[in-house]
Amino acid sequence: MSRIGKSPVVIPAGVTVEVANGIITVKGKNGQLTQEFSDVTVTVEDGQVQVDRSSDHKDQRAKHGLYRSLINNMIIGVTDGFTKSLELVGVGYRASNQGQKLDLALGYSHNIVLEIASEVVLETISEKGKNPIVKLTSIDKQLLGQVAAKIRGFRKPEPYKGKGVKYVGEVVRRKAGKSA
Repeated sequence: MSRIGKSPVVIPAGVTVEVANGIITVKGKNGQLTQEFSDVTVTVEDGQVQVDRSSDHKDQRAKHGLYRSLINNMIIGVTDGFTKSLELVGVGYRASNQGQKLDLALGYSHNIVLEIASEVVLETISEKGKNPIVKLTSIDKQLLGQVAAKIRGFRKPEPYKGKGVKYVGEVVRRKAGKSA
């Protein structure tokens, strides 16, 4: 039995969870999220969400823990939300935003302009003497991670000087150059 899948998800106060026709809907103070599910049964009772499977078939075993984690992330998202911060390390690397348009200067011959999804709140922080930071906030963990990975993919941190776009707190393993 899946260790993650068999533990119930506790529903905090102010959050409603509804299950109908293979779709689970979670509503909270920050918004509403929906998720389709299959091969498992989801029941809501006594302030908890329980995910069960009917057999030990490979597909059902694989989805048991997955859907429990997705439901847990939805509940956390509508109550607290998720935040990811990216740091631009490099001389001349800059970030600015106009609404949902992110403008990045990452050492290429042109600036990169990226339209961010409306579900993600975008904020850029530029202080003198510090690296620019792009702060992303959303209730949808999956979408947030996808947007952050897309931004990081424009210029991944390289191992020699550590230049590039990295997550705040990410440790870049450094290599010695040819002089070593």
